[in-house]
Amino acid sequence: MSAKKIKGEKQPKSERKAGKVKGKVKTATKLARAMLGRVIMGRHANGMRRVAITGMGTINALGRDVPSTLEAMREGRCGIGPLEFRDVERLAIRIGGQVRDWEPETYFNRQQIVLYDKFTQFTLLAAREAVAQSGLIFEGELGTQSGVVLGTAAGGMNTWDENYRTVYEEGKNRVHPFVVPKLMNNAACSHLSMEYGLLGPSFTVATACASSNHAMGLAFNMVRSGAATVMLTGGSEAMLCFGGVKAWEGLRVMSKDACRPFSATRNGMVQGEGAGIFVFEDWEHAVARGADILAEVVGFAMSADAQDIVMPSAIGAQRTIAGAMLDAHIRPDEIGYINAHGTGTAANDKTECAAVAHAFGHHADRLMISSTKSMHGHLIGGTGAVELLACIMALRDGVIAPTIGYEEPDPECALDVVPNEAREAKVEAVLSNAFAFGGLNAVIALRKA
Repeated sequence: MSAKKIKGEKQPKSERKAGKVKGKVKTATKLARAMLGRVIMGRHANGMRRVAITGMGTINALGRDVPSTLEAMREGRCGIGPLEFRDVERLAIRIGGQVRDWEPETYFNRQQIVLYDKFTQFTLLAAREAVAQSGLIFEGELGTQSGVVLGTAAGGMNTWDENYRTVYEEGKNRVHPFVVPKLMNNAACSHLSMEYGLLGPSFTVATACASSNHAMGLAFNMVRSGAATVMLTGGSEAMLCFGGVKAWEGLRVMSKDACRPFSATRNGMVQGEGAGIFVFEDWEHAVARGADILAEVVGFAMSADAQDIVMPSAIGAQRTIAGAMLDAHIRPDEIGYINAHGTGTAANDKTECAAVAHAFGHHADRLMISSTKSMHGHLIGGTGAVELLACIMALRDGVIAPTIGYEEPDPECALDVVPNEAREAKVEAVLSNAFAFGGLNAVIALRKA
């Protein structure tokens, strides 16, 4: 207990130190205000940059651009239907989220088509929309400070499929000299860097179903750390060909009729194809040029289950969800919506719901969580990129994309899964989950701009 100072009495030095502490508090307050100012102006208190999304583009089973895709999500429209390609009658699984009536000649010349597998074509088309929206021109110094990080699981699967036929079925001994540069996983990344003259860090990530989220998380960290000013990022996949679907049939996790995530009647996943590309940009750079900021990327976490090559772990998913919120400095009760991994398989859905319940505690009952895979299918390595569109729609438009095909509740998935119809709701922060075979987890956090 400190004694009161008597008038006229000299204060002991030990008690006068309190004045110095008060001075330090004032100094700390000024410093905190200065740091807050840095956050507002585009820097975090630790000096890390803020990261803006200034462009987005897509092609998928719901639409060939962002507006048509978001409209389909609002309407709860299903893009899954009968597959149309050579030898589909030999498959047990004949449905998918296919990009219908695809004619590459509409978008690319003959010389480009020789070099571009379908997954590269999808990437470039989505990137054109994203870059056009951003208004960026990569000239001079900006070109050297910008790069590409993309996700894909299979890369040029259509090229593999076509050339296996050429050699094994048709008995030919020669293939086109551009087969290797066409099928390699980094083909889309490389062609994208060449199309826009991006001379900064550029590479491809292949982590199965988490590929896009890993790619976008790494791109976020590059811009945040100052390693790049702009990164084009996202992912693409084009596995809907005979060989691609036949391989997945072997896992016995595919549905023959529909994708029904979280529903007690679910019976498996449905493959999709397409791409989603985003422009991640240094916040200060975006503000200085008057860009329309779509959302802010604020957190990212990744982890490994180190447990099983195909079975997911609730503990690993929970750690990654919590890690993304910690990285973003977001409390659980600030998250309003989660775009779930939600594949429609029994193992994934109940594991993810358990992870969310543990990570959010009582707030889990107030969360909205939906799986847009029910509409566009599972794009494997490209899926997280298309799903990020639903997250941005939630933040910008206040529309939560639904989980369609929901028929009856599952006690092990007792969360608000936004069944069958989109919902209007104001949210300030969202998460996007991706949990891949091999136990590789990646979660991204966004805030309203």
